Amino acid sequence: MGLKQNLHNLKEKYKGTKMAPAFNAIHTFLYLPNETTHGGTHIKAADDLKRTMNIVIMALVPCLIFGMFNAGYQHNAAVNGFTEGMSFFSGDFWNMDNFLIGLVKILPLVIVSYVVGLVVEFIFAVIKGHEVEEGYLVTGMLVPLIVPIDLPLWMLAVAVIFGVVIGKEVFGGTGMNILNPALTIRAFLFFAYPTWMSGDKVWVEGARELAGTADAISGETVLGSLAQSQPLTHSVSDMFFGFIPGSVGETSTLLILLGGLFLIFAKIGSWRIMLSAVIGALVMGFIFNQVVDLGWIGETSKFYGLMSLDFWKHLLIGGFAFGAVYMATDPVSASQTNKGKWIYGFLIGFISIMIRVFNPAYPEGVMLAILLMNVFAPTIDHYVVQGNVKRRLKRAKVKTA
Repeated sequence: MGLKQNLHNLKEKYKGTKMAPAFNAIHTFLYLPNETTHGGTHIKAADDLKRTMNIVIMALVPCLIFGMFNAGYQHNAAVNGFTEGMSFFSGDFWNMDNFLIGLVKILPLVIVSYVVGLVVEFIFAVIKGHEVEEGYLVTGMLVPLIVPIDLPLWMLAVAVIFGVVIGKEVFGGTGMNILNPALTIRAFLFFAYPTWMSGDKVWVEGARELAGTADAISGETVLGSLAQSQPLTHSVSDMFFGFIPGSVGETSTLLILLGGLFLIFAKIGSWRIMLSAVIGALVMGFIFNQVVDLGWIGETSKFYGLMSLDFWKHLLIGGFAFGAVYMATDPVSASQTNKGKWIYGFLIGFISIMIRVFNPAYPEGVMLAILLMNVFAPTIDHYVVQGNVKRRLKRAKVKTA
């Protein structure tokens, strides 16, 4: 009660001043929102924005913890040789040596993401005189999960500042942005520092430092290998459980699937968007498989590796599953109408695999597909609503005729 009372006193002391939003934000984060509904409503619920954000973070924590173990495992496996037939319950994976390597590398990414992002949020709240919004709580967790493990911290800090300012605050803050802030940050990193976001030296801890030495190790992702028409070296089990190189939290399809089910059960994530994105990806992958089967693309084509991959395996590699579950379902930047969600999700999946195949230099297309559909989401909803209005007007005319 002492801390709560002290914070309350500070709120009252600085009430009406420029610093009021900062103290209000600390109080709200630790306790309850400043404004709660007490009466006069038809429906009351226990959820609020902070609770919603916390549920999403809970769904992301398993991916974060797995990413720490996998970071250490990928480093040790690259140095000592990969373990064939790795099991999800194998002690060779879930050991403290792997975890400590991942913790040392990933925890600073999480800290920088939150500290820099929240400082920017506080600054804008003080300047504009509004409450600090809880939207960055999720963005701050998403960002470390969608970047390579060896990304320099200063690059991450610059990208976070850009993403929060340009991707959200210039539009009015949480609830007003047209682009997913976390993907805006990742897009900035990719186009500003491409050598740190692609290639075979950024996905495994220590690979860049050892490059050019006798102990050099390669950490090419499955997508990167297939884009170069190299044979698939990882088993379906490895790809599904996540024992593969990649961004920190994007490798385990199993945990992403469980996180998606949790979000659907909590009524936060849209199952329509998730399912339609999967359908769109499968359709595009199947079309490419037919192109290969008909002999229209030969083995010498630079597109052959990813085109010939079994269409359903596209769901297990890269960041597609993570993007479809945690990014595409962003309630602010996604379509709002039910029919619009089906169209929006399908096009994300369809375009993701198209970019993945036709852009060998950057075979991960889900980021660009989601950002593109973020822009078109309002247009999709507009035509869905207009279509509904026209049908109702037509029915009204028939009844009055």
